[in-house]
Amino acid sequence: MRLRSGVFASSCLLVQALGVALFLRGFFPVPVRSLPRREARADSPAEPAPPGPGMVSNWTKIPAPLFNKVVIVLIDALRDDFVFGSKGKQFMPYTTQVVEKGTSYSFIAEAKPPTVTMPRIKALMTGSIPGFIDVVVNLNSPALLDDNLIWQAKAAGKRIIFYGDDTWVKLFPKHFMEYDGTTSFFVSDFTEVDDNVTRHLDRVLKREDWDILILHYLGLDHIGHISGPNSPLVGPKLREMDNILKKIHISLLSKEEASLPNLLVVCGDHGMSETGSHGGSSEGEVHTPLLFISSAFEKRSGPLTQPERVQQTDLASTLAVGLGLPISRNSVGNLILPVVGGKTMREQLRFVHLNGFQLSRLLQENTPAYEKDPGYEHFKIAEKSHGNWIKLYLEGNNSEILLNLGKKVLKQYLEALKTLSSSLSKQVAQYDMYSMMVGTVIIMEVLLLLLLSVPKALSKRAEFEVPLSPPLFSLLFYLMCLMLCAVHVIVCTSAESLCYFCSMSWLTAVGVMMLISALMCGILSAIAKIFENSRLPLKNPAVSSSSWSEIDVLILAGTIGHVLSLGASSFIEEEHQTWYFLINTLCLVLCQELCRNNFLLKECDPQHSTNVKQNFDSLGETSDCKNIDIPAADNSKLDKATSSSEFMKGSHKWISLATPWVILICCRLLRSLNQTGVQWAHRPDFGHWLTSSEHKPELSFLAAVSLLMIFFLVQRRCSLVSKIAMALGLLGVYSYRAAVGNVIFPWQHGGKDISKNSAAVGHGCFCYALMRSIPVAIYVVLVTGLRYHLFIWSVFSPKLLYEGVHVFITAAICLFFTAMDQNHSHRVQD
Repeated sequence: MRLRSGVFASSCLLVQALGVALFLRGFFPVPVRSLPRREARADSPAEPAPPGPGMVSNWTKIPAPLFNKVVIVLIDALRDDFVFGSKGKQFMPYTTQVVEKGTSYSFIAEAKPPTVTMPRIKALMTGSIPGFIDVVVNLNSPALLDDNLIWQAKAAGKRIIFYGDDTWVKLFPKHFMEYDGTTSFFVSDFTEVDDNVTRHLDRVLKREDWDILILHYLGLDHIGHISGPNSPLVGPKLREMDNILKKIHISLLSKEEASLPNLLVVCGDHGMSETGSHGGSSEGEVHTPLLFISSAFEKRSGPLTQPERVQQTDLASTLAVGLGLPISRNSVGNLILPVVGGKTMREQLRFVHLNGFQLSRLLQENTPAYEKDPGYEHFKIAEKSHGNWIKLYLEGNNSEILLNLGKKVLKQYLEALKTLSSSLSKQVAQYDMYSMMVGTVIIMEVLLLLLLSVPKALSKRAEFEVPLSPPLFSLLFYLMCLMLCAVHVIVCTSAESLCYFCSMSWLTAVGVMMLISALMCGILSAIAKIFENSRLPLKNPAVSSSSWSEIDVLILAGTIGHVLSLGASSFIEEEHQTWYFLINTLCLVLCQELCRNNFLLKECDPQHSTNVKQNFDSLGETSDCKNIDIPAADNSKLDKATSSSEFMKGSHKWISLATPWVILICCRLLRSLNQTGVQWAHRPDFGHWLTSSEHKPELSFLAAVSLLMIFFLVQRRCSLVSKIAMALGLLGVYSYRAAVGNVIFPWQHGGKDISKNSAAVGHGCFCYALMRSIPVAIYVVLVTGLRYHLFIWSVFSPKLLYEGVHVFITAAICLFFTAMDQNHSHRVQD
């Protein structure tokens, strides 16, 4: 089967895209899951049974609520040092006073990457750790179907009101009795986006028809995105938040009942980096304050200590206990004990037992060998000790022994909770290695096939024979299919965890196996063909021999160096620096090559000097064949044509010489616009200059001039502007036609037909496919080996997504240009 290079490259990219998709599906872990939400409201476990006959605990239901009303204030991008640092003391005096001397408990909650809003809300309300792939759906938040605190509260008859980021409304549709969502996409708005939340506050605090109030403020996050954490706008925003917290706290205190106190929770979904962004794993991004403020707590006394660190997922378990609700079944969080520390020992043991029972059940449903897990063993030991404590309690023993034993059991439970939570959290990072290996095999096979096809694909005709029939009907093909199917059966029947590739239908799996076998047979056939051709004598050694130019060596070395740099997180974070270096180096080498070709080569080259004359000789010979009389002595026309050709050749030479320098200048201008990456993001650039308060006069002048220009352009009935717009539009249409080869520009050589860019299109698509296949093939191997790296989710995983999307885009581009080339070829033939 004879294929053009472009068609072959596009087909290879489509197959490679399949392999990349399978690898991505196996690489991004699926979070641990329990039963569906509709089955989640099962009866709560009773207290551990005391040892001995006839001993039964009388506490079998979920404990009663500890708080009457709960207000959750989530301040987007609230860093821990905004509350506990110097900014908190300066701009949040009321909150600082409550933290240091009031009835409160303060913690530093650690958020897991990715530190973006939607996964963090899921973590806060479900207690689970969302997967990295949740970043992809962050802009289109679907309804949350997992068991969560909001659903449990609504099912228990709690009345919930929400104001703020509309992500909550999308995640929890029909859960709020009243809500008003604000959009988070107008980043330049950090005033009205918060005023739209606060305007409801006075009215709702006077009402008694609600149990839970959730407020999500976005202004601080917008300020961070615009000007960073050190912006002068941060202070006034923190002061605004402090006044809001003061108003809520005073209102809750004034409306407390004698039976149950109220609770105010202050938290952040994530922090912000030193540049104001978020999503990664820097300390400023993952550390957020978590405050519990209630009259139920003891007033703080003594010296102020550093806040204890907890996990962000611990909030869901703690609030569930405080509201008298079942703990979400997918939660991996621990109960924050100080919040319930004022209760009796029996109540505290009951709370941690409920948490431990939920975690151990989640472990059983996700780990086949759960009985050997240290956390599960510790929980069973603590449960047995708890039963002994209950026996003493029911016997009426109130001695010091009962208190000491209770403290010991509580310590055992806390150790078990910590170990269980750690075991479940690690399962989020479990990979589907079988799907990853199948995807890697397909990617590597496509790369080998492309490499082996380089000589034919880049030949003058840009087409070659693909031997499909012999491999597909060979014994090797069927043996490989049979062997791969056997491996598939063995892996899928012996795998301890769920595998995506094993969950496919057998027809689909067999199709993938046949594809892998066909690619391998094609590779072996190409290798055999190369060895066969190497034994044949060369017909024209001078033509067949080839040497590598300096540019070829540079491109090869740059590609290899760039691919190898992807194995280091720092190089990925600063990958743009690699591209800057490679582009500048390539431009300089191109400039040197052009100078050597245009100035150092001898102009007396016979082929060079007679090129134009040969063209006219051939034109005359063609005219003779057609019986057209052309005077042989018409030297004036020949001289004019020669001079015109020489002029066009000279202008083309200078344009080609200027092109690398123009590219270098453009690259330098682009670098100065915005400093990206991590290491040099703080360096001044043009973007900082435009937003700096130190350049207000210059910016004001530019803004005034721009507004005046717009005014003068618009006020003249737009007749002149319409003409200019029409001229530019027509010029763009002409440029497009010139780009596809239908027309030519005046400075292009008229004797060369661009419509002939068919072999060039095939060469370009093939080179594009090869240059894209090399990085993605090597990177999937690197990221597999680095899957337990510290920065796997914050650095390597985003890069893997970019590489995967790049493959799909490359395939689409090659398909488009190949289809255009095919249509053009058919028109020429017709």
